[in-house]
Amino acid sequence: MSEPEQALAAIIDSCQPNTIVALGDTAQQLAQRWSEHHECEVTRVSADDTDLGQSLSEVQDLGLVSDTLEHVSFQQGQILIGQLRNYGTRQIAVLVRDQSGWGLNDFIGLGFKREARLEADEDGEALMLYTYNISSYNHQRPWNNPRFWANPHMWGKAWW
Repeated sequence: MSEPEQALAAIIDSCQPNTIVALGDTAQQLAQRWSEHHECEVTRVSADDTDLGQSLSEVQDLGLVSDTLEHVSFQQGQILIGQLRNYGTRQIAVLVRDQSGWGLNDFIGLGFKREARLEADEDGEALMLYTYNISSYNHQRPWNNPRFWANPHMWGKAWW
């Protein structure tokens, strides 16, 4: 297995998903391999699917995206990733070529963090791995509590 495949396989293994939605050849192959050895439902989606809500019957444990964002427009890629996230996929891993036109700020804007820069693939181009996890996406801020409110006695009482 190549380094990018190993990275995605490690994410699958750490997540232990019961449902996976996969976009792209590498993602679909790894999801299929996982489902052969574990009780897991795999949903394969193409980049042409503009309404993922119709394809996904339930909230997915893991979304894997590979070999996809490089072949669609930036706007279509944002829609695909945004729909995966907005339809409740708990964790998402995106593997994208470093020179694809997608940058760190694009993924940060979608709530992702950069996990790794992976060795060059067979084309000689490095790949970037970005992840999103709903449970760690919006960390608890120490200032967001009643102690720092102007009227802490009103915490949880008045809604405007």
